Amino acid sequence: MASINQLAVLSSLALVVLLSFSFPDPCLATTRKLSALVQQQPLVLQYHNGPLLKGNVTVNLLWYGKFSPTQRSIIVDFLYSLGSPVKRTPPPSVSSWWQTTEKYKGGPCSVAVGNQILDEKYSLGKSLKTQQIIALASKAAGIKSNAINVVLTSADVAVDGFCMSRCGTHGSGQNKRVNKFAYAWVGDSMTQCPGQCAWPFHQPIYGPQTPPLVSPNGDVGVDGMIINLATVLAGTVTNPFKNGYFQGTSDAPLEAVSACTGVFGKGAYPGYPGEVLVDKTTGASYNAVGVNGRKYLLPAMWDPKTSTCKTLV
Repeated sequence: MASINQLAVLSSLALVVLLSFSFPDPCLATTRKLSALVQQQPLVLQYHNGPLLKGNVTVNLLWYGKFSPTQRSIIVDFLYSLGSPVKRTPPPSVSSWWQTTEKYKGGPCSVAVGNQILDEKYSLGKSLKTQQIIALASKAAGIKSNAINVVLTSADVAVDGFCMSRCGTHGSGQNKRVNKFAYAWVGDSMTQCPGQCAWPFHQPIYGPQTPPLVSPNGDVGVDGMIINLATVLAGTVTNPFKNGYFQGTSDAPLEAVSACTGVFGKGAYPGYPGEVLVDKTTGASYNAVGVNGRKYLLPAMWDPKTSTCKTLV
């Protein structure tokens, strides 16, 4: 039987925005109060003694629906950036963000891109249930057991719970080749719910309608996918089978990144992503540099050494 961990971005973002309504005058004093409120919240992810994905981890991809070559390259470059040597990329680098996973039990986790399958004809239709996502992930699985099989759905594909309770998911399934495997799913929200799953590159559905940040790769939907893909990948390697690191219940856990929802830079508070870097030429916001000169905005990750949400800037 497959197990599922849902990415609690939507509910957490709603809470973040609702919290901001508690303070009618958003001034500097309010900023300090909100920051203090966030800092006072205890944040400890318990380790539940289960296996983690460590060592050399292969990420297999199944592209479901129509993605342009540019869209695919943005995502693949991000995955290559996770395993790129820190010295080869200007700081702050994507790989230095990923290095936080080394602080969890078991040591380093090196990511390599494995199989890539294109399903541009929508073999299971344009409305998918969770079990169909798991079936697609099984197709992407190679012969290596230390792998994550990722299903990426295009903007015209509806997925059960997408935009209502989740922007992505990870869990585990079984097949005959590797028995138990870890999988993840993330969808392009651009035409369905960018205010929920591509924030802060799109105005949120709830709360103050502050101007959105400019996306670093010129594609709000895909840059939003990067945020959610980063979230589920970190959750998968640190809690692949529902008995790794998390806070709360195993069916609705707060994990390595989902515990830090809405935090992208220093000084973040509910409704404000924090101080990030801005490209002088394009005006795009980012906090991480990847291979091929790519720039990304990555969420904070819980650091088990300090029990805090760690940001790159």
